Amino acid sequence: MGIFGPVKPMVRSKDPDPGHRLKPSLSWPHLIALGVGAIVGTGIYTLIGVGAERAGPAVILSFAIAGAVCACAALAYAELATMIPTAGSAYTYTYSVIGETAAWVVGWSLILEYSLACSTVAVGWSGYLVGWLHAAGVDLPQLLLAGPHGGGLVNLPAVLVALGIAAMLMAGTRESATLNIVLVVIKLVALAAFVALALPGFQAGHFQPFMPYGFGSHAEAGGTRGVMAAAAIVFFAFYGFDAVATSAEEARNPGRDLTIGIIGSMAVCTTIYILVALTAIGALPFTALGQSPEPLALVLRVLDHPLAAWAVAAAALLALPSVILVMMYGQSRIFFVMARDGLLPRALARVSPRSGAPVLVTGITGLFVAAVAGFFRLDEIAELANAGTLIAFIAVGGCMMLLRRRAPEAVRVFRCPWPYLVGTLAILGCLYLLISLPEATLRRFLIWNLIGLGVYFAYSRPRSALLPSATTTGG
Repeated sequence: MGIFGPVKPMVRSKDPDPGHRLKPSLSWPHLIALGVGAIVGTGIYTLIGVGAERAGPAVILSFAIAGAVCACAALAYAELATMIPTAGSAYTYTYSVIGETAAWVVGWSLILEYSLACSTVAVGWSGYLVGWLHAAGVDLPQLLLAGPHGGGLVNLPAVLVALGIAAMLMAGTRESATLNIVLVVIKLVALAAFVALALPGFQAGHFQPFMPYGFGSHAEAGGTRGVMAAAAIVFFAFYGFDAVATSAEEARNPGRDLTIGIIGSMAVCTTIYILVALTAIGALPFTALGQSPEPLALVLRVLDHPLAAWAVAAAALLALPSVILVMMYGQSRIFFVMARDGLLPRALARVSPRSGAPVLVTGITGLFVAAVAGFFRLDEIAELANAGTLIAFIAVGGCMMLLRRRAPEAVRVFRCPWPYLVGTLAILGCLYLLISLPEATLRRFLIWNLIGLGVYFAYSRPRSALLPSATTTGG
């Protein structure tokens, strides 16, 4: 046992019994679609405006920086995912390389990431739906559109979409992943149409001044501004490829499919983001984009394409549930593996004999996400999702470099180029983005992890599956 607790073997001495084994049913098109489904969603439809408000036209640089940091992390993920093809993503890699205590912190952070991301997107979807229905002359009662903080009873649309996505995941991984492919295609077609229609309205003058708020993150009267302040926010628009890594046990050919899925989804999404951002800012001044909750639809309306604006809004309604699907999928797999390792109640690691999906843990995840989305105020805690993700990415970069030094001759289906440079850039980039988050967010993140460590030492560590005396039969 090391300083960070026991270390899990990278290769299982034996396969888990059928009741605790995930069913391999995904190929690389499913995995690319999972990654694109998680990445292309909330960010592309809303964060272009938020980023433009914080960085001006230089939000394009913010997207490039966030994408570059994520690309470095993605290369490290691809190497580790093919070396350790078991579910759990950064949690599992940390467990196998650094130790159980560090893995718990990463897993606890991932739980925060996925749950808050799901709940936030569910509330965002509810807002789009309300606007869509209002345009059609249908107005729902205010009591059913907000929690008590907003003068209502419950945000019912947000609750229903969260429960609906959970039900799809409980039906089976392949079925929900196949549906996700359809949603991804619709999103990409809508974005391609946006670029084609908005590009003729491009005006180079909209990019002057290019960096009105400077490069670094700093507080101003209107809030935190600068290229890095925007990068810390639009980072939310990029992560999601880590959900592909959580599907390692369900990939038919992990060595090939995970590599294609992770790298492919990052390449596709970075290209889309830069192209759409260039088009949007070229067509409309950044000040106008920053004031709109639906910047892409606004651009099309200003350019006199009302039908296209309606279609883009419709695509947003389709885009956001696919993000919830992939994020909820990722969280349920993190819960599943932590339970299988004995750190959470083992009953959570049971899978359905019919679908091969962890039905119980998926249902619990859906209920938790629905409760947060339906009743709680999310505007001050949504950035916590970014903090959890950055911690996971830092851990993955470190694990990849440690394994290169400890086991240089180990078989690597995918080898990260310039591993020490890429790993270092991933860690430093994530640390810079982390400290660029608001201080209140960092305090809440610290409190969350202190609570998590209390749970670990009081409940999880004595029940770890790696300890001979562990109590793994009960909750």
